Amino acid sequence: MHPENTMNELDTLAASARELFAQAATPAELENAKAQFLGKAGRVTELMKGMAQLSVEEKKTRGAAINVAKQAIEAALTARREQLAEAELQAQLQAEALDVTLPGRSRGQEGGLHPVSRTLERIEGIFGSMGFAVAQGPEIESDWFNFTALNTPEDHPARSMHDTFYVEGGSPEAPNLLRTHTSPMQIRHAVQHVKKYRALLDAGQAMPEIRVIAPGRTYRVDSDATHSPMFHQCEGLWIGENVSFKDLKVIFTAFCRTFFESDDLVLRFRPSFFPFTEPSAEIDIQFQSGPLAGRWLEVAGSGQVHPQVVRNMGLDPERYIGFAFGMGPDRLTMLRYGVNDLRLFFDGDIRFLSQFR
Repeated sequence: MHPENTMNELDTLAASARELFAQAATPAELENAKAQFLGKAGRVTELMKGMAQLSVEEKKTRGAAINVAKQAIEAALTARREQLAEAELQAQLQAEALDVTLPGRSRGQEGGLHPVSRTLERIEGIFGSMGFAVAQGPEIESDWFNFTALNTPEDHPARSMHDTFYVEGGSPEAPNLLRTHTSPMQIRHAVQHVKKYRALLDAGQAMPEIRVIAPGRTYRVDSDATHSPMFHQCEGLWIGENVSFKDLKVIFTAFCRTFFESDDLVLRFRPSFFPFTEPSAEIDIQFQSGPLAGRWLEVAGSGQVHPQVVRNMGLDPERYIGFAFGMGPDRLTMLRYGVNDLRLFFDGDIRFLSQFR
């Protein structure tokens, strides 16, 4: 066949394919049209088979021309497939369109903060007014920050697998765990604070005081009406050159009277023991009126920061002194709202929670 006739024939073939593809209204129709040209019995396939009787030179010329036509047909097929896919997508979007200008459906009730969240905000606000910053940190903690830096020895019962949730990671010498209190944040914050003012300390000058609270979630293996495996704590720390136990009493007394909105609230600091403070004291409160009047209720632990803990912060305990305290916001919430079962806070019962909207 003359080369010019061959080109005309192949151009006509490609044009026919494009026309037929354009007429296909669905992907199935398009695949049927494709079979007429590129299928096993398609016209392009038949042209390829017809080259068997040609000479070597003719095969090269005609084969190249057929290949060009085949590529043109395949390009037209791909273009039509994309057009049909886009049309299908637009139809789907149109069918599933949402009018975002419509008003939302009212459930009939307004939500509100969880009572423990209310308490945490209240604690942060009160201590913020006293100049305490808020520190936050990881709930998966290292053994060093959670125990060692807080002067808790390796044989302490708190390190038992029965009392603490250990997690994968770390090493046998320094395992990771879910923090059992928020005291590690005291160490983390103090270490960063000391690092920031290291130049002043090395020059023998005084650094700004450390005054911080650390509220957050903590974890221990406990579960009953007054204990939960996950609960909240708020630690406090004040370190300076002239911070005394008297400051602790003044600060915590002011906090309790503000939190419970009662000026006739009485506090008692009862001697106790904690590895990270010396001397240490449990803090009890007594209401002078109301359903709890006359009863002593434990609300926090406290004490002067142990010299070894001060060293672990990177400070000289002969120069820097201070106090720390730790309290349970869940317990404070129970006392403030008259709740007698801690588990109610975590059950998600809307009948209970709706009282605090």
